[in-house]
Amino acid sequence: MELVLVLLVIVVALTFDYTNGFHDAANAIATSVSTRALTPRAALLMAAVMNLVGALLGTGVAETIGSGIVEVTAGTNGLVVVLAGLLGAITWNLITWWKGLPSSSSHALIGGLMGAGVASMSTVHWSVILDKVVIPMVLSPLVGFGLAYALMVAVLWIFRNAAPGRTQRRFRVAQTVSAAAMALGHGLQDAQKTMGVIVLALVAAGWHTGSEIPLWVKIAAASAISLGTYSGGWRIMRTLGRKVIELDPARGFVAETVASSVLYTTAFVFHAPISTTQTITSAIMGVGATKRLSAVRWGVVGNIGIAWVLTIPAAGGVAAALFFVFHFFMG
Repeated sequence: MELVLVLLVIVVALTFDYTNGFHDAANAIATSVSTRALTPRAALLMAAVMNLVGALLGTGVAETIGSGIVEVTAGTNGLVVVLAGLLGAITWNLITWWKGLPSSSSHALIGGLMGAGVASMSTVHWSVILDKVVIPMVLSPLVGFGLAYALMVAVLWIFRNAAPGRTQRRFRVAQTVSAAAMALGHGLQDAQKTMGVIVLALVAAGWHTGSEIPLWVKIAAASAISLGTYSGGWRIMRTLGRKVIELDPARGFVAETVASSVLYTTAFVFHAPISTTQTITSAIMGVGATKRLSAVRWGVVGNIGIAWVLTIPAAGGVAAALFFVFHFFMG
């Protein structure tokens, strides 16, 4: 029974990773596709490859997820906690994907683990959640918005006398680099979260000790998110690429550059599992605000904000309910 449950958790974890890929593909390529810097298929292929590479570059975020969010007990109960958390996250991912809302897969996963952890009366590390999740969740959009606004103002000033057509063509070329950097950051952040969950399940089953990530887990998680990314997330791509503001190549380049910089810093320096979705969305708002505040479609932003606020409690609520259902049927 335990063997079947472990295999089921691994399959569900990789399924979450796949949904994370197509849900968050827009994070990496929406701006470059909307400005026609890259064709959709070329952008998806590039993003899939860079997601794969990024997923193999570090393990700091994975270790935070694997040992820092919830402390599961050994055996079946711990595995059910992980399974319920994953299914809660997948459910919220699919709901927001269907609505075309760029919500956070990261926060859905963390919310799912928290909800299942509370329902099972497991130890939830609230101090780690505050330091590594809540504070970065608040700060990263503010930093993304502020840095993108400031850098865009600098770019506008530097190129104020340049020929607009030539300048935009050059930024369109530069966007291929910034989009690749964004996709690398997405793999670095989001694939690691699935790695951490699989290790959490292996520890609960007694198949692994510590928080070190086995090579096969890295390769499996990297491959799943890469395949998911290549399948594309067109509904959310339209929201990020066209509905928040009308992007031009220069603003797309700046938004991607700032967002990827924030992702690298939080992954390598702080080992904090931040939301790639919130980071790129806030950067897009920041570059848009340099036109004028009314250039940002604040009604769309409001809907995105509601999804952000609801993500952790919604995924947590679903996960808690599923834990009770599983626990009832499994005795």
